[in-house]
Amino acid sequence: MRTLNFRRAARSSALGTVALIAALSLTACQGEDPEPFDDHASASAGSSSRTPAESSGASGDKGTAAPATDQGKDSAGSSTGSGSGSGSGGGTSTAKPKDSSGNSGNAVTEACTGANTKLSITEVQRPANHMLLTMTNTGSKACNAYYYPALQFGEAQSVPKTFEESKPQAVATINPGESAYTAVMTSSADGSGSNGYSTKDLNVSFQNRDGNSDGTGSSVSVPLSKSTYVDSSLTVTYWQMSMDEALQY
Repeated sequence: MRTLNFRRAARSSALGTVALIAALSLTACQGEDPEPFDDHASASAGSSSRTPAESSGASGDKGTAAPATDQGKDSAGSSTGSGSGSGSGGGTSTAKPKDSSGNSGNAVTEACTGANTKLSITEVQRPANHMLLTMTNTGSKACNAYYYPALQFGEAQSVPKTFEESKPQAVATINPGESAYTAVMTSSADGSGSNGYSTKDLNVSFQNRDGNSDGTGSSVSVPLSKSTYVDSSLTVTYWQMSMDEALQY
C-alpha cells in the first residue's frame, strides 16, 4: 500500500514538473513577442538608431539631399557648362557692349554737333514755363550728345544752370534719324526769378567728351516762333533719350 502511494506521489510530482516546464516555456515565448513591434514603431517614428546617412536618404527627406554638382554649375552659368543658348561657352558672354541707345558694336565716340544734327525748340504746356529742345541726328553714323547744350538767349553773357539730378547714367547716343531731348525752364513759375527779358534769338553750342566746346564747331542759331521771356531761373536738363525723361524736371 505504501509502495502504491509512493508511485502516485512520484507520478503527481512528474506531472507537476512537466506542467511547470510548459508554463515556463509559454512565459518565455510571450516575453519575446514585443521585440518586432518595438522595432517597427521606432523605424516609422524616425528612431535615433538610424545613422545620418540613412536619414538623409529616406524617401521622405528629399529636401535634405545634396544637389548634384553639375546642376549647381549650370544654373549659375558656369563656363564649364554646356548651356542652352547658341554659344558653346556656357554663361560666358561674347556680345559687344551696348551704348545707351541699345545698339551693339564698337563704342561711339563722335560728338553730336551742328554738322551732324538738326535742332528745333517748341513750347510745352506742362510743366509751366518750359520748352523742349530736340536734337535729331542727320548724319550717317551714331553720335553722342555729351552733357547738356550751352544755350544763349538774346545777349546773355553766361550759360544757364542745369538740373544736376537729370544727369543720366550713360551718355545719350543717337543713331541716324533718332533724337535726344533737353527741357528748358525759361523762368520761374512763382515769379521768384530776376533780371527778366524777352527775346526771339537763341544760339546753341555743343560739348565734347571732356565737357568743353573744343572741336564741336560753331554755335547753331535756333529760330523761336515768338518772343520768349527768360529770367535768372533759366535752367536746362542734360540730354535725355526721351521727351518724358526730359520734361520731368
